[in-house]
Amino acid sequence: MMAKVQWWVKERTYREHGEEINQVAWHPCISHSVATASSDRLVKIFDTRTDRSNATIETKGDNINLAWSPDGTTIAVGNKDDLITFIDVKSSKIIHEEQFHYEVNEISWDRTGNLFAVTTAHGTVVFFDALGIQKDKDKRLEELHCLTAHTGNCICIEFDPTGRYFAVGAADASASIWDVSQLVCLTVLTRTEWVVRGLSFGYQSQLLALASEDPYIEIAKVDTGERVFALKCDAQTLTVAWHPKAPVLAYTLDDDLGSVRLFGVLD
Repeated sequence: MMAKVQWWVKERTYREHGEEINQVAWHPCISHSVATASSDRLVKIFDTRTDRSNATIETKGDNINLAWSPDGTTIAVGNKDDLITFIDVKSSKIIHEEQFHYEVNEISWDRTGNLFAVTTAHGTVVFFDALGIQKDKDKRLEELHCLTAHTGNCICIEFDPTGRYFAVGAADASASIWDVSQLVCLTVLTRTEWVVRGLSFGYQSQLLALASEDPYIEIAKVDTGERVFALKCDAQTLTVAWHPKAPVLAYTLDDDLGSVRLFGVLD
């Protein structure tokens, strides 16, 4: 049974990007590190114990999505030209680029680091062998499976911390939760009225946050789909990211150019 929680707002804002931030993601192992991908062609890594970034990587295009590898050694960032760039975190250097010839909306590793997934405009999620490029940086990603997840454009994807589930948000104003091992849909969340643009599982895999064009962030139970909280927002939400070890949600809004907000939860 999930413990009752008290919700409160505690915010810190970082203003370093020159254009909107399209993706924010916490480091999977280091609790004070968070990365951002922006339309200004930059990827930044912030130390939340300070008031500034500690790494900046310039990429080739207008960045729209970003993901950490499970061990935190690599960041993948995708741009509007469907180019995915892999960055070595330690050196802040680009180590591999993968050009896709179809629309890629969002990217994610599974929790083992063996699979790399992308969502597409065709209502599908495509899974690739992620181990190949770790062994050979010049090798192309090898496709393993293509899953039809929604009738409309699949916008975003997120794997939960336990590795049991993944969620897909779509243009049909819904989000689906899937069993990783069986590739079976477990439940569909349909309370949002607009496109689901971002997803994030809570650190205990009990909660799922949805970013959409609705004037709130939907927070629901993973097992039942029941609403836990609706975080009101003044504008549509671009991206959400739960902290990997604490009940803290990072998010960005469409009208808050280049800024990241933090929302905290106390037991």
